[in-house]
Amino acid sequence: MEIFRGVSELRRRFRSPVLTIGNFDGVHRGHQAILEQVIGRAHSLGGESVLYTFEPHPRRVLQPERGLRLLETFDQKMETLEELGLDAVVAEPFDRDFARTSPEYFIQNYIHESVGPVEVYVGYDFHFGRDREGSMRLLTERGPHLGFSVTVIPEVSVEGRDVNSTRIRELLATGEVEEASALLGRPFRARGTVTQGQQRGRTIGFPTANLAPETEILPGPGVYFGHLARLKSGSGQTREALPVVTNVGYRPTFRDGRDLVAEAHVIDFTGDLYGAEIDLSFEGRLRGEQRFDSVEALQAQIARDVEAARVRLSD
Repeated sequence: MEIFRGVSELRRRFRSPVLTIGNFDGVHRGHQAILEQVIGRAHSLGGESVLYTFEPHPRRVLQPERGLRLLETFDQKMETLEELGLDAVVAEPFDRDFARTSPEYFIQNYIHESVGPVEVYVGYDFHFGRDREGSMRLLTERGPHLGFSVTVIPEVSVEGRDVNSTRIRELLATGEVEEASALLGRPFRARGTVTQGQQRGRTIGFPTANLAPETEILPGPGVYFGHLARLKSGSGQTREALPVVTNVGYRPTFRDGRDLVAEAHVIDFTGDLYGAEIDLSFEGRLRGEQRFDSVEALQAQIARDVEAARVRLSD
């Protein structure tokens, strides 16, 4: 998959491009429904499937006070898009000057003249241009005059619930990782580097890999099961995924926690992970975070958590 940092980096014309436009935070099942259409149509036409997106996320620039936290890093998003079979991404640098672009100018110059799509597919809530003035109606009216058709993809729901990035963030905040995964279409993964912690886990028989996250979101406090996958150097490809029990919380038993941290115990593993870049998946929740009256009680509970994780992962 090719990645272009804005239309100014385009050095060639796409071949019969089928285009979609949007932020695609999390590349969830709603986004995947659009991408399935785009990729399928591109194959049918002998063309290329293209996503036109924005970097950074426009809300980061226009509403910094809201502190938007994204579901994936930019690299994670690109890897997911490539896995789905997309041919190219144009990631347009977004700043306040670009935000003042009129919808008409955006369609004419950024979409028609730069990308040159033959077909465009967008989600049901798509808006664009200055103050989000651009609507699907404008796009569907202008598109045929410029040589491309426009198809609006309806809202996607899973078990009667809307699929959107905001809903997924809410589910993660309350520890409902299985429902969040159902909306994402895959387990939620936090990416980061393993750093040296206070090594308390090692002293009680359960050494942990402490995550310094690049991902901006962790699930709410609790104990989870999933996998730890080491990334190959210089790429997003992963090595063998190892089973883990992960505690996300403030370490109440030791009364030293101020920041939310993720500590993963790799089941039946001996080795050194310090400095490794990893993806840590959260596939299910075993229990909430709790404080124990003694280290021995904590040890006993962790042992039960490990056995519970074995069972759940074997299922």
